Amino acid sequence: MTMTSQETQNAVSGRERWQQRYAASKVRDADFTTLSGMEVEPVYGPTAEQEAADPDFDRIGWPGEFPYTRGLYATGYRGRTWTIRQFAGFGNAKQTNERYKMILGRGGGGLSVAFDMPTLMGRDSDDAMSLGEVGHCGVAIDSANDMDILFSDITLDEVTTSMTISGPAVPVFCMYLVAAERQGCDVGKLNGTLQTDIFKEYIAQKEWLFSPEPHLRLIGDLMEYCDANIPAYKPLSVSGYHIREAGSTAAQELAFTLADGFGYVELGLSRGLDINSFAPGLSFFFDSHVDFFEEIAKFRAARRIWAKWMRDVYGATSEKAQWLRFHTQTAGVSLTAQQPLNNVVRTATEALAAVLGGTNSLHTNALDETLALPTEQSAEVALRTQQVIMEETGVTNVADPLGGSWYVEALTDKIEAEAEAIFDKILRLGGSTVGADDKAGLAEIVRTSTGHKGADATWPMTAGILRGIEEGWFSAEIADAAFHHQIALEKGDKRVVGVNCHTDSVANELEILRVSHEVERDQVQELDERRAARNEDIAADALARMVEVSRTSENMIPAMLDAVRAECTLGEICNALRDEWGIYREPARF
Repeated sequence: MTMTSQETQNAVSGRERWQQRYAASKVRDADFTTLSGMEVEPVYGPTAEQEAADPDFDRIGWPGEFPYTRGLYATGYRGRTWTIRQFAGFGNAKQTNERYKMILGRGGGGLSVAFDMPTLMGRDSDDAMSLGEVGHCGVAIDSANDMDILFSDITLDEVTTSMTISGPAVPVFCMYLVAAERQGCDVGKLNGTLQTDIFKEYIAQKEWLFSPEPHLRLIGDLMEYCDANIPAYKPLSVSGYHIREAGSTAAQELAFTLADGFGYVELGLSRGLDINSFAPGLSFFFDSHVDFFEEIAKFRAARRIWAKWMRDVYGATSEKAQWLRFHTQTAGVSLTAQQPLNNVVRTATEALAAVLGGTNSLHTNALDETLALPTEQSAEVALRTQQVIMEETGVTNVADPLGGSWYVEALTDKIEAEAEAIFDKILRLGGSTVGADDKAGLAEIVRTSTGHKGADATWPMTAGILRGIEEGWFSAEIADAAFHHQIALEKGDKRVVGVNCHTDSVANELEILRVSHEVERDQVQELDERRAARNEDIAADALARMVEVSRTSENMIPAMLDAVRAECTLGEICNALRDEWGIYREPARF
């Protein structure tokens, strides 16, 4: 009798399967011994006999194997280290371009763009609402010309670029594409990540432009466009970072973020996209807070939950469609204005937790970011923090070195269970009678809805998310968690060095970066000159055409690209859509 492929896999021990994967993988040419010269194995785990005797071992598994608790790759960081991706942006495009060149020149592996508040809100620098904000918390981007300057002498198809922006993400991405065209790049080969995640704006960050429905329309158009034209680019980075920074617990960050991710999966399926094609374009962005082991457990649980839901609920059959790839940023909210030099230690601890949790890329905050944008010196210290961890500590030698720890595995299980309980609440909010524990029942709902629209389709997680946003449920849950944490700080049950304990200090005040008011003046002047130099008829026609397309079911990306090529500004594009779609006002809850 011939065995099935599953039976054949079961007949081979997990260790043997890992060995086969490892042997077929590329490993870096590096020294993987300890500081004392001791040889270490690429991974540690049970013997075949011990594995067979443990019926629950498949929850942990081996690196590179479903459910990916121990990481996506059999080699861990022996194959490839995480990408050092420092978040940066301030002043105008020229100033930020110089900072990017510094980061790349000193060993940074990719770019991550921080935008100023007017850009994040889809406003031009000369908008009355932009007064006093231009270039202060990120770089000011008004048009494709600013993108040209931002990436001057940086070849866009040779560096991965992440952009942290959601409300006006699609027009900003179009400006990035036009800048790449002008460089002569093969746009189809661009690689990077666009945040785009609008759910987290309503839940935590509060930087939306329209109501959820038109935003989701734009995101769906972007998913279709990238799937067809820029397959390596990840058009959606689902963010838990802002949720955690707003005051959520680790389990809430995990659950709200993955639920949002499931909502975007449902969006792709509703567009008739193949999950094995578009799901690899989804990525995630998590916070790494100061509770070391809780964060490691959170990251491990995230991979496991995502893989199970993608396979068992949404029908993903390829490994890459089941993978959860994530970027991590150390916790800005953990940094203190008091004794700011201590922030170097906090950031290093949080970065190490992210690495031991298997992050794919990492940003380390600078010690002065609670006071201002980082100086070049503090940005360099933040960069070197990652390099010390990568080059000196030996953490890249062994895949998932904490795997099998009784404490870490128990904490991973506990966070997973808490997240699943939150999923159940979200599903119930949307009116689902099928709970999170009934994966087969949810899969049947998804199967019957795939390819259908309107009343013929039921998307259970999306319905719960939209109802939770409408009722302010997510915001209330986060506020409650933040309140309890603040009470614990004020009572001294939770301690922060330099704030509510060990407050004596001999440190002097830091010199901080100050963005000159001249940046705003110069940016507005340059914007005026660009408007005067463009062909107004071409710009007006392109803008009108984009609005016309917005009234149809046609994909909006080509028309928006034409508007950008015609030198329409970000504010003009967003204002035209505000006029067409209206604006969203959050319902009062508190």
